[in-house]
Amino acid sequence: MKNDDDVESPLLAAAADADHHDVDNSHPAAGSSFALACAVAASLTSIIYGYNRGVMSGAQKFVQLDLGVSDAEIEVLIGATSIYSLVGSLAAGWACDRAGRRRTIALSAAMFLAGSAATAAASGYAALMAGQLVAGVACGFGLVVAPVYIAEIAPPSSRGFLASIPEIAGNSGILLSYIADFALAGLPMSLNWRLMIGIGAVPPLFLAAAALLAMPETPRWLVLHGHHDDARQTASIVVPLFLADRLGRRPMLLSSAGGMAVSLLVLGFSLRVSSSSGSGSEWWAAATSVAAAAAFMATFSLGFGPVIWMYGSEILPLRLRAQGTGIGTAANRVMSAAVGMSFISLYEAAGMAGTFYLFAACSAAAWVFVYACLPETKGRSLEEMEALFDAAHPSSPPPAS
Repeated sequence: MKNDDDVESPLLAAAADADHHDVDNSHPAAGSSFALACAVAASLTSIIYGYNRGVMSGAQKFVQLDLGVSDAEIEVLIGATSIYSLVGSLAAGWACDRAGRRRTIALSAAMFLAGSAATAAASGYAALMAGQLVAGVACGFGLVVAPVYIAEIAPPSSRGFLASIPEIAGNSGILLSYIADFALAGLPMSLNWRLMIGIGAVPPLFLAAAALLAMPETPRWLVLHGHHDDARQTASIVVPLFLADRLGRRPMLLSSAGGMAVSLLVLGFSLRVSSSSGSGSEWWAAATSVAAAAAFMATFSLGFGPVIWMYGSEILPLRLRAQGTGIGTAANRVMSAAVGMSFISLYEAAGMAGTFYLFAACSAAAWVFVYACLPETKGRSLEEMEALFDAAHPSSPPPAS
């Protein structure tokens, strides 16, 4: 049974009907282009997140030499970012619900700007840690708010396409950080790492301007807070359809999990062969390892990279969407930190091949979970999700009085 928080469906339907009278139907791409522009703008948070995530890999040696930071301190500095982003992801759900999706994007931009600027200007380890604290919290905000915003602003037929943009944007940010590291490495040591990190303060200016001046609030958040007229106005812009999703969520997730499991299994096997002394097959085992690693990245990017963020944000009811996405992101950051901090101990205990066999088993378990528990959501409105899961897992009938 729906409560007062789930009144968005008839409202958005009414807005769609109003489109036939208020919007020129000879230009159906207008609203679609606007939805795409909003999704790209929101995905700036992912570009900035990717840049912040990757830039330290090239800057850290110059930071150590310039500021006298030890190896142990730099490990703590980099590892702590995941913990800070965990805090940010939990706080972001609350902020999205209270302040709105659009204002939370602007807040994350302000924190990205402050964190990058503070880190670039640091004169010691404590200042570095403070800057990374702010930037890490901003990363948590960005990981939560972009999927929620896009899920709520996109029409059902193009939500899968639009929701994949943050993943592409994040990888693009990492690539840009590597390019910046390479291009600036030849500058004086007291300047190069500061520019590498400081460049990350530029995109947040554009993101904040877009969020405050151009991007609308999502109609579903407006409904949740009683702004029905504003919600109708916003929905009438983005209701026209964009481009049909050709593949469903389930096929992409199943293909991704299956491909990840197979590639990790092959990687583990090739590593075991390459470690065998006198086998004479090291050359093909090394080539197979590289190919398997590339296959893993490709299959991950096919489904579990972009789709899982979109799926998690679209299946939750409106009143829980932001906080639920925050909890999911927090779980992701916890597992990321756990894998990073246990990998060396794990392969020392189980061997490198055994470690990847274990990861392959986890991917196979993910395939089983998707197959058994996750229904297809392609083409469905966010308002239909609750009924979809109720149908998939019917509740027990009430006891007879």
